[in-house]
Amino acid sequence: MNLKIVGPALPNIPWQPKPSGNPDLVWRYDANPVIGRRPLPRVTGIYNSAVVPWEGGFIGVFRTEGMNRIPHLHVGRSPDGLRFAFDPKPIDLKCDDPEVRRFEYAYDPRVTPIDGVHYVTWCNGYHGPTIGIATTTDFIRFEQLENAFLPYNRNGVLFPRRISGKFLMLSRPSDTGHTPFGDIFTSESPDLVHWGRHRHVIGRGGPWWQGTKIGAGPSPIETSEGWLLFYHGVTTTCNGYVYSIGGMLLDAERPWEVIACASEPFLVPEAPYELTGFVPGVCFPVGCLCDSATGRIALYYGAADTFTALCFCNAGDVVQFIRDNPLNK
Repeated sequence: MNLKIVGPALPNIPWQPKPSGNPDLVWRYDANPVIGRRPLPRVTGIYNSAVVPWEGGFIGVFRTEGMNRIPHLHVGRSPDGLRFAFDPKPIDLKCDDPEVRRFEYAYDPRVTPIDGVHYVTWCNGYHGPTIGIATTTDFIRFEQLENAFLPYNRNGVLFPRRISGKFLMLSRPSDTGHTPFGDIFTSESPDLVHWGRHRHVIGRGGPWWQGTKIGAGPSPIETSEGWLLFYHGVTTTCNGYVYSIGGMLLDAERPWEVIACASEPFLVPEAPYELTGFVPGVCFPVGCLCDSATGRIALYYGAADTFTALCFCNAGDVVQFIRDNPLNK
């Protein structure tokens, strides 16, 4: 497919060619996990974290969990996207309103550059899970904004440009339990404070692998075929939930409209580090790097709610697969 990607070239993207004879659309880094179980003292896992290019290398906001399992956000830096060093203390979010700044928990961050500012969105504890937002220009000072939505909500993911002059965010409304709600919506905002025009994007169901719930992954990639969105789909088995990675295409200017959604996942839990950990059977995509010159994609995902792992694919191949294998074909 002659796919065009909107965005900068990234010649130093972490990359590993597909192994000879591998029939899969997406393949794993052979030195996974990228981040192991004890990357910081008293931290038992770093996973479901976002990575972006920064000053010739890479930087990210990472979900860390200590011995008490309360999640926090830390900054991590890397020269190559493979070896990371982490700030020992959690991010100190700045906000003049103590009601907004109060901390219960923070997890599953995404980082989205828009017009020279990096926006961090995460699942923020405020009488239940909602979507927190912060801005940074240097990954040292983070300014926390108002929570985007009422509780209960998860998987807040910004689009990397304004659409019709407005910020647009994907999210998955939920409840106080383990999200029996499982549909993705978009919401728009002129200022990242006031959100409205909520539109349904796609619901759970269909194939068994995403029958329990779904949720947006990294920020969508803009292409000549529409927005490429990686997402997680969840099924319920006799042994609990299983999280796999799938993909869909959204309309460029009306991204609540699904052009096509792949009928099967790209990556399912199979590797030992995906099947053994705090929550076995989880592949949860959150961070994504894309080189617009080659179409190479490096996708960071949480493995077993314990490790950070990395897989690779080609944007043209993924988009072609979605086109050729849509739901309800």
